[in-house]
Amino acid sequence: MARESFAIAVHGGAGAIPRTAMTGELEAEYRSGLLAALQSGHAILSAGGSSLDAVEAAVICLENNILFNAGRGSVFNHAGTHEMDASIMRGDTLQAGAVAGVSGVQNPIALARAVMEKTGFVMLCDSGAEEFARQLNMSFKPDTWFYSEFRHQQWKVAVAREETLLDHSKLETGTVGAAALDGKGNLAAATSTGGLTNKRWSRIGDSAIIGAGTYANNRTCAVSCTGYGEFFVRTVAAHEISCLMEYKGLSLDSASDAVLHQVAALGGSGGVVAVDRTGNIFTPFNSEGMYRGWQREGEPAQVRIYAEL
Repeated sequence: MARESFAIAVHGGAGAIPRTAMTGELEAEYRSGLLAALQSGHAILSAGGSSLDAVEAAVICLENNILFNAGRGSVFNHAGTHEMDASIMRGDTLQAGAVAGVSGVQNPIALARAVMEKTGFVMLCDSGAEEFARQLNMSFKPDTWFYSEFRHQQWKVAVAREETLLDHSKLETGTVGAAALDGKGNLAAATSTGGLTNKRWSRIGDSAIIGAGTYANNRTCAVSCTGYGEFFVRTVAAHEISCLMEYKGLSLDSASDAVLHQVAALGGSGGVVAVDRTGNIFTPFNSEGMYRGWQREGEPAQVRIYAEL
């Protein structure tokens, strides 16, 4: 069987800091973080590794970067703590794993993968998921690891205003994720987030929900979504892109645009990174910007924040 060309795309959230508020130094930091994540996944693919390993590695890199709202950089909930969601899926077997509302876990995406590979379940939540992580001796971090003065100040403003803020709506980044195709023709996708600033009642968005925020199917594509999660749940966005390709014969571009149009029609905003089974990459969004990067085999890495061509 001939080896396929590989490809990977990553995102650090839709709804980028407005150009007028973005400093050169901060932009360089965001670009560096995206490039590091992209390179971590690309290195695995170029060495003949799997798309599953590649998307996990890319997302872990973003989870460990305090700039992005996932893992270490997660926003504060109403109680002033952190509740994180993540999911991962492989396109060859349609196996998937997810966690929701976990605290203290350094890398929720690694825990989501463990759910997929070491249990008969798809999703675990809060204390149960944390207990499972401890059984696996996964890394836990103290609250100070997740503390950012920038996030803390945003939380204080949200509490004072009695608002629940979509992360990127107040000069913040959002969900992180990755989608990839490996040399064996297998697709995979992964997504991780800290959710909404000042969120209450154990709210869970699309990032933990297979088919909404994350989906991969070797027949079509791999997708990771970012934005206002409720709208991506209601449109089952990631799966809908795959369905439009499989059952209507739409291209990756057309299917992704159609689903984002559905999201926008309901009043939502956001974007996706997607890779199809032939290595095409598409990273559309309907917000001011989206932190994103992509790379195909034999081509240079590309990193973007705004709507540059």
